[in-house]
Amino acid sequence: MGAKTGLLVYADGDVPSLLRQVGTADPARTSAMMRGLYPGWEIAPCEGRELWEGVYPPRGTAYAASWPGVEVIGDQRVMIDFPSQLPEHLVAASAGRRLVLHAMHSVVDWLAFAVWEDGCLVRSLSLSPGSGIMENIGEPLSFEQPYWAGDRPAEVIAWPGREEEPYALPFDPLELGEDALRALCGFVLEGRPEPDDVKGDSIVLHGFHVRDPHAPDPAEQEAAMRKVIEATSSPRFFSLGPGGSLVEHDGFPFKTSSPEAG
Repeated sequence: MGAKTGLLVYADGDVPSLLRQVGTADPARTSAMMRGLYPGWEIAPCEGRELWEGVYPPRGTAYAASWPGVEVIGDQRVMIDFPSQLPEHLVAASAGRRLVLHAMHSVVDWLAFAVWEDGCLVRSLSLSPGSGIMENIGEPLSFEQPYWAGDRPAEVIAWPGREEEPYALPFDPLELGEDALRALCGFVLEGRPEPDDVKGDSIVLHGFHVRDPHAPDPAEQEAAMRKVIEATSSPRFFSLGPGGSLVEHDGFPFKTSSPEAG
């Protein structure tokens, strides 16, 4: 899977401490939480996942669990470049609580995280080497300090025969992302686990198929795309004939010779 997350956590206090104490999440309680966070959406139960896998569900699926004092939701929809623009109703649900957003994607070295206290944004950061720093709100949290101070520079491995190019950021967002995940949520996806880390394989999240009824139906979109492909005419192939004229062929006009053919 790599380092990929799309995670929201609501908590009455320190998230790692609360997650270390949870047991089996009640399905009815979790379903009620999902209906509150996805008002008017179509929600259907499906197979769940352990926490480590549930932080990055397939599109159209969410993994979630609700316990007294702490709630966890994994959903790709919260992977947004500007965490401060998280939908208002999701922020409003954190009244009187802490809300943590954590999102990262290893393919593009992108990281975003944010923390709200009682509905007020206190810290938000979003950055990648391709886009730079997209959002930087509030004072850096303690686990960030070594990165901004230059103590955790990005390691760049050059391709053989090529000169090493400087990394576009002063540190690797994914390294900071793992430290952010541990500090804010109590566990990591990659790297060496620590004794106090939350055991991700001992926490099971319930699964839900989630769909906005006002959004295009995926099956209908696929069918429409299939019609477009079927309606597209077959490619036509030409080559230059005598005098520079174009000669159309039934198939690709150029044949490759095998080494044996000489």
